[in-house]
Amino acid sequence: MQRRRFLTLFGTVSSAALLLGTFSRAFAETTSPAQPSYGHGIMIDSLGTPGGENDTLDTPLTVAEINDVRGSGLTAINLIVGGPASYDETVRAIAYWNAEIAAHPDVFLLVRHAADITEAKRTGRLGLIYGFEDTNPFGEDLVRLDTFRNFGVRIFQLTYNKRTLVGDGCLEPGNAGLSVYGRKLLARLNERKALVDLAHAGERTTLEAIEASTAPIAISHSGCAALVPNPRNKTDHELRKLADKGGYVGIYLMPFLRSQGQPMADDVIRHIEHAIDVCGEDHVGMGTDRATSPLVLTPEYKKSFADEIKERRRQGISAPGEDVQRVASVPCSFAAGARIPPDDPMGSSSSQ
Repeated sequence: MQRRRFLTLFGTVSSAALLLGTFSRAFAETTSPAQPSYGHGIMIDSLGTPGGENDTLDTPLTVAEINDVRGSGLTAINLIVGGPASYDETVRAIAYWNAEIAAHPDVFLLVRHAADITEAKRTGRLGLIYGFEDTNPFGEDLVRLDTFRNFGVRIFQLTYNKRTLVGDGCLEPGNAGLSVYGRKLLARLNERKALVDLAHAGERTTLEAIEASTAPIAISHSGCAALVPNPRNKTDHELRKLADKGGYVGIYLMPFLRSQGQPMADDVIRHIEHAIDVCGEDHVGMGTDRATSPLVLTPEYKKSFADEIKERRRQGISAPGEDVQRVASVPCSFAAGARIPPDDPMGSSSSQ
């Protein structure tokens, strides 16, 4: 299914937005003087965040972080506002980003409809597509879907690594697949034309959701298990089934792109090329899972990172290999096609 056909099928942002991903061909007929190097292309990161990686919801974005957003060249980003967090914590996150949009209306635009992405490109702003990384905020109440949609949430990931009421995550050895409740939620998401995301889902959950869905599905940020057999990466079987039903996969910039050590630019290229070989170029983009500001490796950040990994292990949600120290920011110029030297760890020269 071609992107233009996809866009005509969905009035909301839904899957149409992500299939215009950062690795796609030029699509928009508008341009912005704020993003001259990207020409007419709409550039979407299917998983990322404005600001820095160690930011919290306690402080506003800094002037430097806002300037990094302006310079990123991105048109839109899938921004996680809910996940393993509770309903109340999710509402708080949405309120935080609503406040940032209100404080910087010339920088951010909340994306509720596909047309908002074109408007973001035309005006040189970053479109924020609110997304979930787990369905925990729903609890057992499917009615909350309408509440979250009214808040602007458009992308819903079914599971995050562990087993939930919906199905199994990628770290569950039982690989039990979708639950009855999960199938009901999936049907409701299809009815509301919300985008279903399976990035952290287990293999059986992924395959069953693709099969049951009446609309194309996204794997917003992942890698290729055929290259690196990490549970966070997707098998060729999953990727092929996804593409066969019109879906999309975004390749991330995470340690899971190689079995050991720090991933390099060549690793990113290998996973992109493999995904294209399996899925076709219309179904592959970038979901960096990174922030728009460069990562500064201060002693404070290193300690915070180590503490985060320790806590994730305690919760049982830490994927193998994720403790590799991150050294790179989102290489937005890379997404646009600029060359990164093969011996450079994914654009780490932009970091300190």
